[in-house]
Amino acid sequence: MAHAALKLALAPVLVAQGLATRARIPRLPEPEGARAGEVGEIGERPPLALLVAGDSSAAGVGVAHQRDALAQPLASRLAARTQRRVRWELLAQSSLDTEETLALLQDRPQLRTDLAVIVTGVNDVTGRVPVQRALAARAAIVQFLRDRAGARHVAFAPLPPVHAFPGLPQPLRWVAGAEARRHNEALRDWCAARDGVSLVPMTLPLDPAAMASDGFHPGARAYRWIAEAIAEHLASLPALRSAAR
Repeated sequence: MAHAALKLALAPVLVAQGLATRARIPRLPEPEGARAGEVGEIGERPPLALLVAGDSSAAGVGVAHQRDALAQPLASRLAARTQRRVRWELLAQSSLDTEETLALLQDRPQLRTDLAVIVTGVNDVTGRVPVQRALAARAAIVQFLRDRAGARHVAFAPLPPVHAFPGLPQPLRWVAGAEARRHNEALRDWCAARDGVSLVPMTLPLDPAAMASDGFHPGARAYRWIAEAIAEHLASLPALRSAAR
């Protein structure tokens, strides 16, 4: 209640800061490079299909090429950890919230995957999407990926530490960070109550040097850390063993 009252009192300042920040922060392009491929040694088992979907961080904004972004390095690390060939695909676009990510997936009715990694949430926060509405969109993503794409497991990346983004001024940074934590807590509880769904256990590095030049997106160092954390999580999943059969 106190948080809501403070947000209301700060509303004029937050709106002004939001507009100024949007105008000031450079709009970085999505990186060049392939958005699908195969990595790892060819073995007796069929390739493991991996999907990465979501917003600008899923797309790799903050670096120049997909080899330094998230999806391609994640596929390489997963292949190394599992000794499996990995067939990966990236479906992502800047500025998408969770509902818009669902729509992006639904535009691909022939999509097939074993594992899916969903990276969304920041645009839910900046777009003031209520927590329960964001969770409903996540539930719809899981249902679509299971029923239509054959996914055995859907892993969600946690929202980043918005409260530490150097590109955001105070008090906007504090308010957005508190809202991101609310979304993260709800997502954690929601995932814990469901089979075949997980929240990747990781705390993103707070070092500004790991961020992109806009102070808002990950840089190459942060993407490497994130890819390693997600690969470690996916490699430990029981669904990975069943996908081998």
